Amino acid sequence: VCRIIDNQMKKIVIGFIAIGLITFVGCISTKVKDADGNTYKTVKIGSQEWMVENLNLDHFQNGDIIPEAKTKEEWVKAGENKFPAWCYYKNNPSNGEKYGKLYNWFAVNDPRGLAPEGWHVPTDAEWTVLTDYLGANGHSDEIVDVLKATSGWDDDGNGTDDYGWLGLPGGIRRSAGHFLYIGRGGSWWSSSESKKGFSWHRYFSSSGVYFYESLHQHGYSVRCLRD
Repeated sequence: VCRIIDNQMKKIVIGFIAIGLITFVGCISTKVKDADGNTYKTVKIGSQEWMVENLNLDHFQNGDIIPEAKTKEEWVKAGENKFPAWCYYKNNPSNGEKYGKLYNWFAVNDPRGLAPEGWHVPTDAEWTVLTDYLGANGHSDEIVDVLKATSGWDDDGNGTDDYGWLGLPGGIRRSAGHFLYIGRGGSWWSSSESKKGFSWHRYFSSSGVYFYESLHQHGYSVRCLRD
């Protein structure tokens, strides 16, 4: 009898261990490398696996250089000509170390590929999958808080970062070349265009997550999603 009980207990214990491992592996962080050799941590949220950091590369996947717009004039010209471009916020490389690069949508949508192999810039619908998942799991009134980092936001705007997504307020660059919102807000591109010929993006502020149509010439951060 004792032997039967022992075997049953072993099965139960093994079952709990297996469940625990599945749960753990579902949230485990891995690393992915881009075309420049930069590595990014990732996190699984629901059915999706996201990069935890913003892209910070200056080459497409085929090795071609993505031009840096170092001046206001260069940024505006790239947008007018529908050329891909990137910049650091305020053209300061130290901002890139924390927030990554800002890209116009022509870089995001270039067929040479911005995202690492096996990854892509999320569509607007895939962004909605993320926010819907959080809303369905008890965060409908605090979606932005559970995605924002626990430090780095001005005016008591820090989040709880419950899922390790580490959303930082990297600011934006307007089509006319001026910079806004660092420390107070961050925008992330989608790969989707609207019916009006604009492109969709997600904007995080202290009050919530918003989706807007945007000019292709603006500069936003990029997060990638596993294929």
